[in-house]
Amino acid sequence: MPGQQNQRYEGVRADLAKMPRTWLITGVAGFIGANLLADLLSLGQNVVGLDNFSTGHRSNIADVLASSGASSRFRMIEGDTRDIDACRAACAGVDFVLHQAALGSVPRSIHDPLTSSHVNVDGLMNVLFAAHGAGVQRVVYASSSSVYGDSRHLPQVEARTGRLLSPYAATKAVNEMYADVFQRTYGIETVGLRYFNVFGPRQDPNGAYAAVIPRWIAALLRGERCKIFGDGETSRDFCYIANVLQANVLAATTGAAASTGTAYNIACGDSTSLTSLFYLIRDGLAKFDSAVATAEPQYEAFRPGDINQSFANISKAREALGYEPSHRIGEGMAATLDWYVQHGASRVG
Repeated sequence: MPGQQNQRYEGVRADLAKMPRTWLITGVAGFIGANLLADLLSLGQNVVGLDNFSTGHRSNIADVLASSGASSRFRMIEGDTRDIDACRAACAGVDFVLHQAALGSVPRSIHDPLTSSHVNVDGLMNVLFAAHGAGVQRVVYASSSSVYGDSRHLPQVEARTGRLLSPYAATKAVNEMYADVFQRTYGIETVGLRYFNVFGPRQDPNGAYAAVIPRWIAALLRGERCKIFGDGETSRDFCYIANVLQANVLAATTGAAASTGTAYNIACGDSTSLTSLFYLIRDGLAKFDSAVATAEPQYEAFRPGDINQSFANISKAREALGYEPSHRIGEGMAATLDWYVQHGASRVG
């Protein structure tokens, strides 16, 4: 694995391989969920998956099971986190919950704030309540860098947030509040992970709310222009999926009680402008398809709700969880482009 070796993380993985646990992944058919499934099955873990397939793809699960040969250690429940009975069934006999199910995308939440709230807020509430009733040890849940809103403090530190800029951001801020309340009121341990622009294999390039990296990869390989909203100086802390897998495993297994009941930035601690990102993707793809080499982006107006600058301080996760990014953007992008070229950039379930 590229990047800095993390001995603490490798030790945790070795311990899990020796003593398998049972994990629930909500949103298991999605980009992050399916990668978590592959990682846990590779460690010999037992996994329960919960998904309603509204945004995730059955093919993601099929691919993971086919490549892992571990279908006997996986149990799939087709259901919705808004259904408390589905959550109770999924939590039965589980040690750790990795709650990834959500409706992502700032633009989607602006278009339909009610559904975003029902899925993201009510869904987490049901998972927390069901996990508590089932005696689950810990719930690790996906939060977001969007909670920083209009804060101009860079790099972004967990304790300093600004005014929220979208309904999606509001749902994630409420998630953190509910998780904190559930730990203090009911005693179930919770850990929030504030993801910063995660990317990597299996991320869906299609649809109106597709993330920027897979959308641009697909567009370039189809010979289409890539749209940059704004002047291109908007920046993001792009985080490769392997770093997110590491964070989830560390957050679920840390034995320090003081490390729970809070949220952590999960990123690389780097900042890349959208214009720089475009040329990184373009030049990487040009190695596979020379026709891409001369492509240029198309600049359009800023979108409402978008954060202008995103750049994480990851000291808290380093110190409390032992988190250390294994892949920087260049390493992660090379692996991502290779995957999309091999699998076809338009691939969906």
